[in-house]
Amino acid sequence: MNDFSTPDLSGLSDREAAARLHDEGPNELPRDGRRSLPRIVLEVVREPMFGLLLAAGLIYLVLGNRGEAAMLLVFACLSVGIAIVQEHRSERVLEALRDLTSPRALVVREGRRLRIAGREVVRGDLLVLAEGDRVAADARVLEGHELAADESLLTGESAPVRKRSADADAELPAARPGGDDLPFVYSGTLLVRGHGLARVTATGARSEIGRIGVALGRIEHAPTRLSRQTRHVVRAFGLTGLALSTLAVLLYGLLRDGWMNAVLAGIALGMSMLPEEFPLVLSVFMVMGAWRISKARVLTRRAATIETLGAATVLCADKTGTLTQNRMRIAELCVDGEVFRPTPLDDGDLPETFHPLVEYAILASVPDPFDPMERAVHALGGERLAGTEHLHGEWRLAREYALDAGLLAMTQAWRAEDEETFVVAAKGAPEAIVDLCHLDANAAATALRDADAMARRGMRVLGVAQARHRGEAWPPSQHDFAFAFVGLVGLADPLRPGAADAVRECRAAGIRVAMITGDYPATARAIAAEAGIDAAHTITGDELERMEDFELTERIRECSVFARIMPEQKLRIVEALKANGEVVAMTGDGVNDAPSLKAAHIGVAMGGRGTDVAREAADLVLLDDDFGSIVRTVRLGRRIYDNLRKAMGYILAVHVPIAGLALLPLLAGTPLVLAPVHIAFLEMVIDPACSIVFEAEREENDIMRRPPRAPETPLFSAVLLAWSLLQGALALLLVGAVYAAALRAGLVDGQVRALAFVALVACNVALILGNRSLDGALTTTLARPNRALWWVLGAATALLALTLAWAPARALFHFALPPPAGLGGALAAGAVLLAALALLKPLLRARLAA
Repeated sequence: MNDFSTPDLSGLSDREAAARLHDEGPNELPRDGRRSLPRIVLEVVREPMFGLLLAAGLIYLVLGNRGEAAMLLVFACLSVGIAIVQEHRSERVLEALRDLTSPRALVVREGRRLRIAGREVVRGDLLVLAEGDRVAADARVLEGHELAADESLLTGESAPVRKRSADADAELPAARPGGDDLPFVYSGTLLVRGHGLARVTATGARSEIGRIGVALGRIEHAPTRLSRQTRHVVRAFGLTGLALSTLAVLLYGLLRDGWMNAVLAGIALGMSMLPEEFPLVLSVFMVMGAWRISKARVLTRRAATIETLGAATVLCADKTGTLTQNRMRIAELCVDGEVFRPTPLDDGDLPETFHPLVEYAILASVPDPFDPMERAVHALGGERLAGTEHLHGEWRLAREYALDAGLLAMTQAWRAEDEETFVVAAKGAPEAIVDLCHLDANAAATALRDADAMARRGMRVLGVAQARHRGEAWPPSQHDFAFAFVGLVGLADPLRPGAADAVRECRAAGIRVAMITGDYPATARAIAAEAGIDAAHTITGDELERMEDFELTERIRECSVFARIMPEQKLRIVEALKANGEVVAMTGDGVNDAPSLKAAHIGVAMGGRGTDVAREAADLVLLDDDFGSIVRTVRLGRRIYDNLRKAMGYILAVHVPIAGLALLPLLAGTPLVLAPVHIAFLEMVIDPACSIVFEAEREENDIMRRPPRAPETPLFSAVLLAWSLLQGALALLLVGAVYAAALRAGLVDGQVRALAFVALVACNVALILGNRSLDGALTTTLARPNRALWWVLGAATALLALTLAWAPARALFHFALPPPAGLGGALAAGAVLLAALALLKPLLRARLAA
């Protein structure tokens, strides 16, 4: 038996907490993984492209071309600067996400319960402890009910240990973790049972976990599928570039003489073949994707989830709080067939017949509840029973019997002052309460028929029973009380306003929505029908328990409503869906939901009402617990993946004409067009375009009208590779045509080089515009808003104009002022390429979008 009569504890004042946070620092451990600005700079300057630019600059110095050397140094610094800004921006976004995903704590300050970030907990705070939470700091237990903790993080022992409470003023020696009946809980450990209140004794590095140096975060280092694919492509390009660069050096040195110039030609070709943008793009897209998803009130805990979102075929959603508002209200009371429906518009009186039903429903609820159903019961009692003898705020809770898988009911025993008899109240599933009351067949059938009728009207139905108990010897089971049936309470949890639209959007996107609930089957079907979920077939927890795996795998193909499901049964549902080849997203909030969240392809934890255990096992965390947020996240996931494929396609395409223009003059014996300085200029356009411009592109119009992507579909599909190479080949053909026309016109080398370079930049712009959308229409290509695009193109146009118009810049680039007609033809190459892409794209659009 647990005595809950404790003195009022109001906790620290806000001013005291702020002062201690300032004096003692935040409740967190040093983060070894944080990338400082110097570390980012070091990583960037170690990139191959930076090394090639420096090598080319040194060779220009040796050859006496100080202007070219200075220009390459400027480009090298600009390249490094762009990369550093992008990486630092990504790191800042990651830091913001780390702050959002840091463990949270429920504390009492100035008598109010507040949910704060774990890092803001200070010594002396009162922690509210609940089953499934990770303890935010070392603390001394002041109140506890059946409290037990998993301290394996500190001790290595997997068995949970019991906790006892201790008087707030008692002198107790410090104790190390491990062992039963200690009045201390420790930072980082998990509460696996019970609830209580504790005062913080140590935070941050002063806590037990801080002293022994155990990392609280678990960072996954395994590369994602996209990372592996990108690495293979970069390796293939790098090896090809090395081979061609070596060939270029040999060709130039043997055919044209001058080995230093040969090395420069080889460096130019190597730079043209080096797709260093791939890792940059992948990193920026994953980090910025997680940031964009966080704007939809969803946190991404694992980057690989962004890859999987577009492939999801089934969304398994909890009913309460996810599809519904989780704001229960009492909609109906039923006693012996007589029904009362309280509404805000009635006179506020509760007929006497229903007074005992509300009284015992309150006694069967937690005194200070968080559960929305219990809050609704207390609210109705406060409104309708105020001033009557049916409210018992002075009674003391003496004993609790928790709900479990074998009996979906909970019981609480109360003791009034100066009374030897305990008042016992129970509430739970109607069939469980009927069972506890041992009703005869007729009475049981009547009660269950009334419950079923209420459930069919979309209510969650609770049965209520009462009993008396004498003596201090408590029975081991709720069945041992002589319960009398009191009545039924019907609660309604309205559907979230956007839930039906979100379900409809999922259906259009080829995603099946399955609803999982602990509710009565009729209630589940009513809510499912209101939300637009197929409610033709239902599987209950009891049915699922009796099914073999093969039978469940077959039944689950046509079932989208699961009722009377216990949390641990969700794992079987996930495994059955996966066995059918589905890509499963599963929601959950409790300790027992963790296995199903981890087993699902996409585990989605509730940020508002979810436990830390569920959040740690999940891939995504919903900050607002709203089903619509999951659908918005799927939409964003598809957009991010689409834009990533566009960026990768552009990178592949743009390197074809650059490499071709670097290699073909060597083979043909014509004047060279590209030197390292020219390729460095092009990188100033390519890097921001592929990482910033494409990341900011809006979604395709049909993004939620396509079926889910097959999970095994590679990022670099054969169609994407072919389309990119075709684009690059067309660009090379057009640039080559401008180059050949300039040669035939008898222009000097500087003019030929200038026209070919202008044509290359124009085709680069056309490739950017052409890859912005899968739609072939030029109006779509040009009209889609993207501020980053126009900034990048504006800067590139200004720099190109400067290199042509300003004599010192022309000298650095080895240009001569081209004739206006030739310049117009070079610019027209870009327009022709853009028009050709618009004509070709509809032919491949269906396969590119797949």
